[in-house]
Amino acid sequence: MKLTSLIPLPAGWDSGDLVVFLAAIAALTSVVAVWFAFVDRDPLAARARQLKAQRVQLRGQLTGARRRPAPTSLGLGFMRGVIDRLNLMKSRHAEQIAGRLAQAGIRSKDAVVVYLFAKLCLPLSMAIAAGVWFFVIQAAGKMTPTQLVVPIAAVIFGMLAPDILVKNAIIKRRKALLLGIPDTLDLLVICVEAGLSLDAALNRVAGEIGPSCPELADELSLTSLDLGFQPDRRTALENLVQRTDMPQIRSVVNTLLQSEKFGTPLAQSLRILSNEYRNERMLKAEEKAARLPATLTVPMVLFILPSLFIVLLTPAVLRTIDGMKGF
Repeated sequence: MKLTSLIPLPAGWDSGDLVVFLAAIAALTSVVAVWFAFVDRDPLAARARQLKAQRVQLRGQLTGARRRPAPTSLGLGFMRGVIDRLNLMKSRHAEQIAGRLAQAGIRSKDAVVVYLFAKLCLPLSMAIAAGVWFFVIQAAGKMTPTQLVVPIAAVIFGMLAPDILVKNAIIKRRKALLLGIPDTLDLLVICVEAGLSLDAALNRVAGEIGPSCPELADELSLTSLDLGFQPDRRTALENLVQRTDMPQIRSVVNTLLQSEKFGTPLAQSLRILSNEYRNERMLKAEEKAARLPATLTVPMVLFILPSLFIVLLTPAVLRTIDGMKGF
């Protein structure tokens, strides 16, 4: 089956034009990827400015008079108008969506609005784009069952794309947080033994681990800010658990709460947790290393061994053929 039978082309296009168009898109994508790879970014600069603005805003809400909210952009205003008209912000899923976005590191006040608007309009826009492609650009009178799969798949992709992006962001962020927990606990033990309070220790540790693990530094900075404004420490620490939803951080928070409640030595408990998580990380690395020979068996049989046999046996075969020419 030809590719042009599955993907309808505009009038005057053939398969060669399609290949040139896809090659141009691939080249542009490669140039953009290389450009962003060489751009030097500070991962904590933007988040530090955001935390500072949030601290000033919370302090103003507690001590100052109420101010008129800042005007939003035209696009966000339109999105908010659509979501408010459909009454989606008051649904029971809005709070769950906000929690999942927070787990992905997206804590903007307009993130839920943008997510709901994308969830609502993306399938519709994909359906309209497929209809324009088939009935306007291609000007097709009838659609074959094979061609009908393309707009249906586009609509399904539009429905699932926001959830897939958020889920991938959550998984990536959790992996980064898990890698930075043992070193963070070691630094936290040093700060606690030096006599720093919990919020001061979190601030100091966040500044130290920022270059190596900006995700965990972000969470610790926000927790330190939350400790300064919440009347109860339990609330601020439980907010950290809700933002991450990881059993390792839940164990650290439970250790902090039990140490505050029963007066147990905090430094010793954190040191035990640090050794446990570091041993767990080492066991996972050893497990991956032990699984590596079995994983490499299939690529070795399919790709490495045939090339090796060709390199080793080809000279002997050629000499044999040359020697048999005299008979």
